[in-house]
Amino acid sequence: MRLLVTGGAGFIGSNFVRRIIDGTFPGIGHVTVLDKLTYAGTLKNLEMLPKNSFEFIKGDISDSGLVDELSKRHDAIINFAAESHVDRSITGARDFIETNVLGVQNLLAAALTNEVKTFVQISTDEVYGTISKGSWSEEFPLLPNSPYSASKASADLICRSYHRTFGMDVRVTRCSNNYGPYQFPEKVIPLFITNLIENKKVPLYGKGLNVRDWLHVDDHCQGIFAVLTAGKPGNIYNIGGGRELTNRELTNLILEKFGRDESSIEYVADRLGHDLRYSVSHEKITQELGYQPKVRFEDGLEQTIEWYKNNESWWRPLKK
Repeated sequence: MRLLVTGGAGFIGSNFVRRIIDGTFPGIGHVTVLDKLTYAGTLKNLEMLPKNSFEFIKGDISDSGLVDELSKRHDAIINFAAESHVDRSITGARDFIETNVLGVQNLLAAALTNEVKTFVQISTDEVYGTISKGSWSEEFPLLPNSPYSASKASADLICRSYHRTFGMDVRVTRCSNNYGPYQFPEKVIPLFITNLIENKKVPLYGKGLNVRDWLHVDDHCQGIFAVLTAGKPGNIYNIGGGRELTNRELTNLILEKFGRDESSIEYVADRLGHDLRYSVSHEKITQELGYQPKVRFEDGLEQTIEWYKNNESWWRPLKK
């Protein structure tokens, strides 16, 4: 299989590429990474890989000529490319619409024209909105509440339309909150870890009662590979971690790892339109494809903290 990985220099995409190169995900003969290298995408995420193990192209998924040319050379596309931070979407939504909606449509059009066999769109549980109890299955309606999640929901619907209208083999994954090494330090877990390394306080929204399901990036990529190789055309697959925590509980766990107490918390005004709770059911991908999260949250968190402690040269320039 010749695979095009868009957004492959970002957090999740680069982890997926590393798993291909180290042999965790077999059967992929050639990998091309396309990445715009915006603030959250960096070649430092791939620099440990052998130079001849993949092809890197700097470019934008909205560049129709480039995407068309690349599509001709590949059997499958996995689209990780996205603007992904809710706070940034609140202060400026345009980039999110351009990349997450128009960029995805551009990729789909090129894949259709050049008869790419399989297209996997990486989405998010945030497209469902918020849920007070229970968990979302893939059949739940989309009720996004932020410009970011609305742009991802729009992309999901466009993907569905290309399958229904043109018969394209399009598959969509919706994951819960990811964490792990190489995550850009604006996200909550690396932000809190790096702040504590720097002896700064951690900013906690509101009362910290918002609930998230946490998924290690390795488990997420395992699920994506299962969807790529064995998923059904036109299907959606939720990928969850199975560990729900309030933001306050998460904060306390991180503080405990650093031997800190509540005095290290700075309570800040709650985010606009802050979804109270996310919870996806991964029953479908478990039953159909055998997916199960393998990384226990406490173990993954401890490993992630150690990674950031040992890789200050990676994250300090990004925080500046």
